[in-house]
Amino acid sequence: MRFSIVAAGLVALSLSACTTMNPFTGDQQLSSTTGGALVGAGSGAVIGAIAGTATGADPRVAALIGAGIGGLTGAAIGHYMDQQEAELRAQLQGTGVSVTRVGAQIILNMPSNITFDIDSAAVQTGFNETLISVGLVLKKFNKTIVDVYGHTDDTGSDAHNQDLSQRRAVAVATILANQGIDQRRFYIEGKGETDPIASNATETGRSQNRRVEIQISPIQQG
Repeated sequence: MRFSIVAAGLVALSLSACTTMNPFTGDQQLSSTTGGALVGAGSGAVIGAIAGTATGADPRVAALIGAGIGGLTGAAIGHYMDQQEAELRAQLQGTGVSVTRVGAQIILNMPSNITFDIDSAAVQTGFNETLISVGLVLKKFNKTIVDVYGHTDDTGSDAHNQDLSQRRAVAVATILANQGIDQRRFYIEGKGETDPIASNATETGRSQNRRVEIQISPIQQG
């Protein structure tokens, strides 16, 4: 169910804003002045990723390997992700973004107090450079797929929180993709208030739940 909601919401976003041409991919995207671009819309990557969940496959992997990017195998996976993690930690030191390694996956947690103003999906000006630096690392390490998830606390209606989290995820993914990253690598989803990491009973907990998470996973071949 959540995947069909994401698809409908992303289509609605694309229809409600002005489009521009991405100079790196040639795909149409939402203007950054409207608060975010629909990353992957031109190539159908987002819809493909949603459809792929029905079979448990991720069509991004097949598409990227088929495009000649190639995948990773064996010990090369750990080494590749170790290098990427080291560069991300160096870039993000002192920014307020946490870097967590879970197996072969890297998770970046971006709390809303440094990314967005209250009830806004426009990335704070001071945080743009941080996201650009992350995007440049992702461009360098192109044998990965990138999932961007928006989250909120439980204040407000479910519908409002779903919409806000989705727009925030799109806004973050836009800045990343505009650093010249293949849009087929992205999957974007707003999770609203459905995936808290702390209690919503206190402001401290709610502040932890308001976040954007980026999950970076290796493209594994074979």
